Amino acid sequence: MYKRALTQKLKEAIKAVMPIMAIVLLLSFTVAPMPGGVLLTFLFGGGLLIAGMMLFSLGAELAMAPMGERIGAGLTKSRKLWLILLLGFLLGFMITISEPDLQVLADQVPGVPNVVLIVCVAAGVGVFLLAAMLRMLFKVPLRVILIVFYAAVFILAMFAPKSFTAVAFDSGGVTTGPMTVPFIMSFGLGVSAIRSDKHAYADSFGLVSVCSIGPILAVLILSLIYKPDAAAYTPAFMPEIENSVQLGEAFLSKLPKYLGEMALSLLPIALFFYIFQFLSLRLEKRTVFKISVGIVYTFAGLVVFLTGVNVGFMPAGAFLGSEMAGLSINPIIIPIGMLIGYFIVQAEPSVYVLMKQVEELTDGDIGGSSLKLSLSLGVAASVGLSMVRVLTGVSVMWFILPGYVIALGLSFFTPKLFTAVAFDAGGVASGPMTTTFLLPFAVGASSVLGGNIVTDAFGLVSMVAMTPIITIQILGLVYRLKGKKNSENAELDAFADIGEYDIIEL
Repeated sequence: MYKRALTQKLKEAIKAVMPIMAIVLLLSFTVAPMPGGVLLTFLFGGGLLIAGMMLFSLGAELAMAPMGERIGAGLTKSRKLWLILLLGFLLGFMITISEPDLQVLADQVPGVPNVVLIVCVAAGVGVFLLAAMLRMLFKVPLRVILIVFYAAVFILAMFAPKSFTAVAFDSGGVTTGPMTVPFIMSFGLGVSAIRSDKHAYADSFGLVSVCSIGPILAVLILSLIYKPDAAAYTPAFMPEIENSVQLGEAFLSKLPKYLGEMALSLLPIALFFYIFQFLSLRLEKRTVFKISVGIVYTFAGLVVFLTGVNVGFMPAGAFLGSEMAGLSINPIIIPIGMLIGYFIVQAEPSVYVLMKQVEELTDGDIGGSSLKLSLSLGVAASVGLSMVRVLTGVSVMWFILPGYVIALGLSFFTPKLFTAVAFDAGGVASGPMTTTFLLPFAVGASSVLGGNIVTDAFGLVSMVAMTPIITIQILGLVYRLKGKKNSENAELDAFADIGEYDIIEL
């Protein structure tokens, strides 16, 4: 039944993953030779990555997008603001608390109990999802919300321990993962459906960007309360594999972990949908069955994807970073990092969700290829700047603060839709591929260079979340200038036609 769709998704996944695999293989056969075990797990992990992306992207279309859109529309149709806000908070809380990467973040913050941090971060996302919904319902400009909240973030960052600044900013990207992004984006589309003005669909974007601020504030506030001495990092495990049996065991041993994590992630969302379906939605059985099939595809895809990237890509990233930094010309990690960053963002599962939604809402006026190019250029720039930080030890604040000033400044000149898409794209770009390959790459390089891993390597995720905001808004300025030029040409053509008609009449 879904054979044709799976074939199309397989082609997209291969096209996305193969470039980054080719780059890593080329480096491993030339300047950074990998141990056999690391190379084998990387290759096998790449295969799982392709299969996982294929299943997930189909599942997101069949289940996550329809569920989010219908729940959002159903909530707003009730016209009960208290109910909308209450259920919106619960949704944000449940989705975040079940996000697998949140536990990874909690382990990097010693001195703060894991349960406290997880609950506070989830509550932060829930509260900020409320703020995002209120913004849409009351037509508050997105840039106003972003300026106010980011001002609060940077003020708090001035008083937080320096060793926690990078970790706090990274938390914003970590908690908006492949589970959260498709659902929240579609949820925003459903909420915006209650409005009939021309800016309603443009305002459906921006929920991810607002929600990603909550974790940053939560970690900064907790660092002020608990005053921990320093953050920590658990280095990637380097597999020692001698045969195919050990290769299989390396992946199968981690499979139960990701099966459990993704079951806990999907269960709250699925239960919420089925309860809402029973009480309010009353969709056709055929639609509910299609969504149920999509949930299965989403679950299988994310389990396979996360197993592949965590077991196969994380050791390869860490080893490659350490080998490149150990070369006599170690500044080469800057262009190499940029090249990897350019292609690796295309393998992020949520990127295709964003591109598809933008193309559908704009009837193809904003092409997926131009959006993907802007994302890739932004991530390439962020990884290059992060490698500069690894080499020099420059604080992430020297990049984050002016970067967001530029991004927020551009929002006054960029079309509203591009601003909202740009800020959402930051959360989309900083997904599992960033945390399981690019961050270990930076950590491996920093450890060889003798730097402070937490202050020099951490912050990469926040950089990846920031730079696409700038590049996509620049794309919006290009679209605006093209639009003005086309309208001017149309006016000149119309004037020329009138003149010609008048001459003939005379």
